[in-house]
Amino acid sequence: MPLHQRTVQGDIGCTGIGLHTGKKVTITIKPLPPNSGIRFWRSDLVDCPYISARLENVVDTRLATTIGRNGHIVSTVEHLMSAFAGMGIDNALVELDGPEIPIMDGSAGPFMYLLRNVGIRLQNEVKKFFLIKKPFSLKSGDKHISVYPCRELKITYVIDFDHPLLSEQTYVLRFSGPTFMKEISRARTFGFLKDVETLKNNGFAQGGSLNNAIVLDDFRVLNSDGLRYRDEFVRHKILDLIGDLHLLGMPIIGHFVINKSGHTLNHIFLTELRKRRKCWKTAKFIDEHAREDRKILVPTFDFPQPATV
Repeated sequence: MPLHQRTVQGDIGCTGIGLHTGKKVTITIKPLPPNSGIRFWRSDLVDCPYISARLENVVDTRLATTIGRNGHIVSTVEHLMSAFAGMGIDNALVELDGPEIPIMDGSAGPFMYLLRNVGIRLQNEVKKFFLIKKPFSLKSGDKHISVYPCRELKITYVIDFDHPLLSEQTYVLRFSGPTFMKEISRARTFGFLKDVETLKNNGFAQGGSLNNAIVLDDFRVLNSDGLRYRDEFVRHKILDLIGDLHLLGMPIIGHFVINKSGHTLNHIFLTELRKRRKCWKTAKFIDEHAREDRKILVPTFDFPQPATV
């Protein structure tokens, strides 16, 4: 089952506001045929092309991942892309009437809820996997990413910021859909109260609030409901990473070891990794026997008993 491509069973959508634009936007997620990938379409623009959620279409990584084509953009795609990855969805159309995916509660949880509600359809084509063959590392200041050959998708993530609640947090994820759903998908984005005014003055975080982000002052969390996990911050960084990884267009199998990365370094790393053909290869497994022969542990994507085309 995890070897086959997936799309959604039917149309489903939601309405919310963009974290950075502050504008109301409605999205509708629709099925697409095998080998289509994830595509976005701005229904509010005349003659807007489809924008494929691909690494080469990333046009901005300041505070979010933005994709674009011919001057048309869709920003803050990472939480929805992370939900698609968690559900193992390879092909879907996201129709939206604004420039930014709604932030919802600041996590991927609401999108996972939508996808589980509409249902998943298994398709008659198998997935292609991106297998790491040799180690590759990239460093920028105190941030770094490394990836190593591994039988599964594994992420070891460390953050260490000058704040009592953000120092020395480490989380290790062995990817599976149920684990992603329970342990990662509900982790919310976060920011600092001292940065809010500067962000707003520079055109960011226009829609940010305590309803869609964790906000910290110098010592504590300001949200009245507190944290969903003790280490929610590092879990959200993994959520963002998984969304950015899904821009490769196929599941990746390897062990990522990361310190304090963000969207910019994620994008640079993946772009450079793809250039180094000796470090990876792609593979398809026509059945479980072929997968077992390669000793690969395919991610157990979430969703019980998906329908088959």
